[in-house]
Amino acid sequence: MNRRGPGLLGAAARTAVVAGTASAVSGRVQRRQQARFAEDDSEQMAEEQMRQQMQMQAAQQQTAQQQAAQAPADDLIGQLERLAELKKQGILTDAEFEAQKARLLAE
Repeated sequence: MNRRGPGLLGAAARTAVVAGTASAVSGRVQRRQQARFAEDDSEQMAEEQMRQQMQMQAAQQQTAQQQAAQAPADDLIGQLERLAELKKQGILTDAEFEAQKARLLAE
C-alpha cells in the first residue's frame, strides 16, 4: 500500500493548525481595526468639540461687539436728550443747542 499524503490524522492536524492560525490572524486584524476606529472616533469627537468651542467664541465676540457698539449709541442718544431738555427749560439757547449737538454728532 502506497501512502500519498499524511493520512486522515495528519490532514486533521494540518487543518486545525491552519484554522487556528487563520483565527488568530483574523482576531488580530479585528483588534487593529477596532483600535483604528476608536482612534478615528476620538479624533472626530475632538474636532467636533473644537468646532463647537470656536462657534461659541465667535458668538461671544459678536455679542460683545454688538454691546460695545450699542453703548456709545445709547450714550449719544442720552446726551442729545439731555441737551434737548436743557433747551426746553431755557437753559441753552438755540445756537448753543445746535453747537453742542454738532459737537456730539462729530465725535
